[in-house]
Amino acid sequence: MTVDVIKLRISEIFFSLQGETRTVGLPTTFVRLTGCPLRCRYCDTSYAFTGGDWMTLDEILEQVAIHSAKHVTVTGGEPLAQPNCIPLLTALCQLGYKVSLETSGALDIAAVDERVVKVMDLKTPASAESEKNLWSNLDHLSENDQIKFVICNESDYEWCKARMLEHKLEERCEVLLSPSQDELSPSVLADWILRDKLNVRFQVQLHKVLWGDEAGR
Repeated sequence: MTVDVIKLRISEIFFSLQGETRTVGLPTTFVRLTGCPLRCRYCDTSYAFTGGDWMTLDEILEQVAIHSAKHVTVTGGEPLAQPNCIPLLTALCQLGYKVSLETSGALDIAAVDERVVKVMDLKTPASAESEKNLWSNLDHLSENDQIKFVICNESDYEWCKARMLEHKLEERCEVLLSPSQDELSPSVLADWILRDKLNVRFQVQLHKVLWGDEAGR
């Protein structure tokens, strides 16, 4: 009898400081899966759309263990585009890692292990992919999860505020707002947040502050 081996196409596995979310600054192992059904206008990981290497689940876990980090982030691309992302997340949780998933919110998150912190990046109009947002995913978020908006301009910001009110996002989980690099000044977004007294976490990408656009650092 043949036993199916779980495999995923991996763009890269690397060790760095977490650049975003509530664990910003913590040493983290990143597992970047290949492939994404979205084409956000400002995407900074388009190299992960294609290529990569097929690895078994055991091989991935062995590579993660080398770095001895407590935190593991599974990212992409869009990691949930590969169905075997689900067993990968569960396996990491079973090994005691503090696991987070960076997902676009365009694919169903219902099957994601409840121990995983889901960081769902809802797409704004300026991303050119806002029609892909799967709003039913909000029902599968807990207070331990996070919703992220990348803000490109004032119209995006106003759209974000409207969605926060419409879906009562602050009552569901923590909300993160980030300025799109080279499109919106971080200080301008910070001023808007303070002016409107939004109950959100402002963030910039720490890894880009430290190392620029260098990948896999």
